[in-house]
Amino acid sequence: MPIARARLSPEKSRSAALEAARRLLIDAGPQAVTLKAVGARIGKTHANLLHHFGSAAGLQAELARYIALRVTDEIAKSVHRARAGEADPREIVDRTFDAFGQEGGGALAAWMILSGNRDALDPILESIHALVDQLGYGHDHRPVHETTLWLVLTALGDSLLGGSMAGTLGLSRDTARKIARDHLVASVGVAEGPPQP
Repeated sequence: MPIARARLSPEKSRSAALEAARRLLIDAGPQAVTLKAVGARIGKTHANLLHHFGSAAGLQAELARYIALRVTDEIAKSVHRARAGEADPREIVDRTFDAFGQEGGGALAAWMILSGNRDALDPILESIHALVDQLGYGHDHRPVHETTLWLVLTALGDSLLGGSMAGTLGLSRDTARKIARDHLVASVGVAEGPPQP
């Protein structure tokens, strides 16, 4: 006798699909994020996912939004903790690099650009813009926009080519991250926290 699955609300079903898509992205790369593969992971049909996302491009755009909101929320928390003296400001660099590397944001962004689906990047760009506006409010003396630009571009580049480039140059894998940490500390004029590994 088959086991009956609990029926999820549309919101929970959508969230489960997005989390499954994120795991596929991280585990197997952006090309693995298909409606069929996501459906298989959560026990839903292709038609059910089409109902929620409209198309594969719709799923990808929502995945970009989902990752962007997760990531910018974590980065914002790190910035606020650093400003309050509760965390080393280099945590901001680590969160940003992790967002593009471990969370799959870099692979997703590159895939969207190369496949011509640049509109799917809008949620990521909008989330970063909102984050910068939030972090810049009341801190006009800090180069928040410029810092965000170089940090995001460095993290994106590192997620796509960092390991290979560092290896070719005989450097450790986390060299770009270390350079970004030092640059952040110098550019925003904050005291260094405890040494990072």
